[in-house]
Amino acid sequence: MIRTYPHGVTCWIDTEQPDPAAAADFYAGLFGWTFTDVVPPGAPGTYLIATLHGQDVAAIGPGEGPATWNTYVAVDDADATAAQVPGLGGTVTSGPEDAGPGGRTAACTDPQGARFRLWQARRRPGAQLTNTPGTWNFSDLHTPDRAAAMAFYRPLFGWRDADMAQDAGVMIQVPGYGDHLAATVDPDIHERQAFAPPGFADVIGGLVVTADEPAHWHVVVTVADRDDSAATAERLGATVLRSAEDTWTRTALLRDPQGAELTVSQYAPPDPAT
Repeated sequence: MIRTYPHGVTCWIDTEQPDPAAAADFYAGLFGWTFTDVVPPGAPGTYLIATLHGQDVAAIGPGEGPATWNTYVAVDDADATAAQVPGLGGTVTSGPEDAGPGGRTAACTDPQGARFRLWQARRRPGAQLTNTPGTWNFSDLHTPDRAAAMAFYRPLFGWRDADMAQDAGVMIQVPGYGDHLAATVDPDIHERQAFAPPGFADVIGGLVVTADEPAHWHVVVTVADRDDSAATAERLGATVLRSAEDTWTRTALLRDPQGAELTVSQYAPPDPAT
């Protein structure tokens, strides 16, 4: 079954790189991705769709500025949603425009400066494999002002923010998303998350309040082993900026060879026997 994304759900990631071919070599070595250029022969540019186990997981495109990762949010109507952005204090920096037959997109910036993309799906609904090693886990919004950020995103996408217990972070939710997953690609989600915080099945990302870095959307990729992935990244030319552990995860913040930052995350729940 094709995985689809309701309005307001983060649905896709790609990275803009000065040298897309070199980036493809790096990410193929790190995550096992294979790439297909979906730009028609003779047309300008390149857009490399990454697949894992035959499923779309991410993409690489050219970029003139510093290398970066982008997060896309699914919308029913890119033009209508983009038209709301200025009135809420954000900026539409390009588009809306067609991205070939795959869909329609616009690049936006929220009032705190975090860049994101809108995605109105046509042939390409978004990531088809997630939350398994080598695939996208979540994107987290890093922002200096939680209330101001939600004043922008809540009316735009219908988001809700909720604190997790024991200061474990802030969840961004789209009400009803868990029911959508249960009815489509994940029928056991509610049973599997019976002991998770209320509304966890509706989570589409996290919100991190930070005053020491510019506002941005940060991509997190699931890996089987944090240490192995970090060592592989370094061998391939990346820099490990820091590592961290909490109750549920072991993570490493990476800067890829061309400068784009992302986190790799290993799920490591407590041992019930200890």
